[in-house]
Amino acid sequence: MAHEVDRFDDPAAALSAAYDHLASRPAEHNLILTLLWARVTSAEPGRYWLVRGGPDVVGVGFLSPIGFFVTLTPMPADAVDALAAAVAADGVAVAGVTGEAAAAARFAGQWTEIRGTAALPDMGMRIYRLGELDPPTGVPGHLRVATMDDCDVVLGMIDGFHRDTGEPGVAAPGVHEARIEAGAYVLWDDGGPRALAGRTEPVEGTSRVYAVFTAPEWRRRGYAGAAVAELSAWIRADGADAMLFTDLGNPISNSVYRRIGYRAVAENLRYRFA
Repeated sequence: MAHEVDRFDDPAAALSAAYDHLASRPAEHNLILTLLWARVTSAEPGRYWLVRGGPDVVGVGFLSPIGFFVTLTPMPADAVDALAAAVAADGVAVAGVTGEAAAAARFAGQWTEIRGTAALPDMGMRIYRLGELDPPTGVPGHLRVATMDDCDVVLGMIDGFHRDTGEPGVAAPGVHEARIEAGAYVLWDDGGPRALAGRTEPVEGTSRVYAVFTAPEWRRRGYAGAAVAELSAWIRADGADAMLFTDLGNPISNSVYRRIGYRAVAENLRYRFA
């Protein structure tokens, strides 16, 4: 089937056009759904591509900020080919691609042919969705919502998260402070903040846990696992499903999340272009 690609500069228009497709798989599409919602309320420029097979949207590509990684939804191989050609023809700077494993690998391969450059595997990720929650016991402390009094601690932990994961901080100025005011960040407190976790607003009944971080001096005490477990219980109590991404190169975090009840949904890959 021949595919057509529509490009949008307006995230609200892209979200409206792609919403039914994105909402059909809320866990696999959660990242792009939440990113598009965030761009609707921010001034961060971007490019958004919708791949159509006939009248139906079959895939979405997201690039914001310009020069970052193109994020893909799962889509058929020939739809990936059409998307890669459209992104290349757009002429914008692209650092790499990330998305469902088969789609990301196909895009990376097509990009090397179109641009004559290398695509280097950068990270393997796994999408988990919460099954039956089994919280850890015996971890001292409690979970609490971060407030603006915790702003310096939260910002420091977010910087630490980006250093540990190699993920660049892409949020525009003031975004993290706005998230603190909205109650998006929580802290595990045991005589002081020990671990951080964030949660997105539910989209199509799914909320994503992200930015899980414990400072090195407080690790191996169960703080992060306890924080994620209790935050997941809060998400469930609010009537939403909980999901998260993990780095497959970190066996500790993967085992912790499986132990508290998260179950694998899909694998993602990230390639860096050189």
